[in-house]
Amino acid sequence: MRKIVASFFISLDGVVEAPDQWHFPYFNDEMGAAIGALAADADAMLMGRVMYDEWSEFWPKQPADEEFAGFINNVRKYVVSTTLDKADWNNSTLVKGDLVEEITKIKQEPGLNINMSGSTNLVRSLLRHGLIDELHLLVHPIAVGTGQRLFEDGVQIPLKLVSSTTFKTGVLHLAYEVAAK
Repeated sequence: MRKIVASFFISLDGVVEAPDQWHFPYFNDEMGAAIGALAADADAMLMGRVMYDEWSEFWPKQPADEEFAGFINNVRKYVVSTTLDKADWNNSTLVKGDLVEEITKIKQEPGLNINMSGSTNLVRSLLRHGLIDELHLLVHPIAVGTGQRLFEDGVQIPLKLVSSTTFKTGVLHLAYEVAAK
C-alpha cells in the first residue's frame, strides 16, 4: 500500500501558515536536498482546494527548467474539495465523496508515496482518521507569534520519531510515523 507523507515548514510555536513570510532566510542546500529526497520517493501529490487554487495559478507560469516547477506541473495531483467542479491543472484528479473511502482507494493504487505539502485542514482530518503514514516537520528556529497551527487544541495525535537531522541554519528536520493509539 502507498504511503501518504505530509511535510510542513513549521515555526517553533507551531505555526504553519504563510511560511513565505518567515521561511526563506533558513532555506539552504541541506533543506533543498531533504525536500528533493521526499519528492524523489513520490509519484503523486495530495492537496486541498486552497492549496490547489494557489499552486495551480502560480506553478504553471514558472519556467519548466525550475526544478520544483517541472516536478509539480507534471506529477499526478489528487485534489480534495467539496466546492470545485473541475481540476484543470495538468494531471489533476478531483476527489469528492467520503474522504476516508476515497483516500483509502487512492492509497491502494500501485505507485510510490503520495506527498502533501501544506493543506493543513486536510492533513488534520487525515491524521484523525489514521491515513497519514509519515509526517515531516521542518522546524524553523523562529517564533512567529500568530497564524494557523498544525495541531488542533484538544486533539491528541501520538507520533513516533523515526529520524532527526539538524541543518546548519538551525532548522530541525523531524520525521514521524503515526503511533498506534
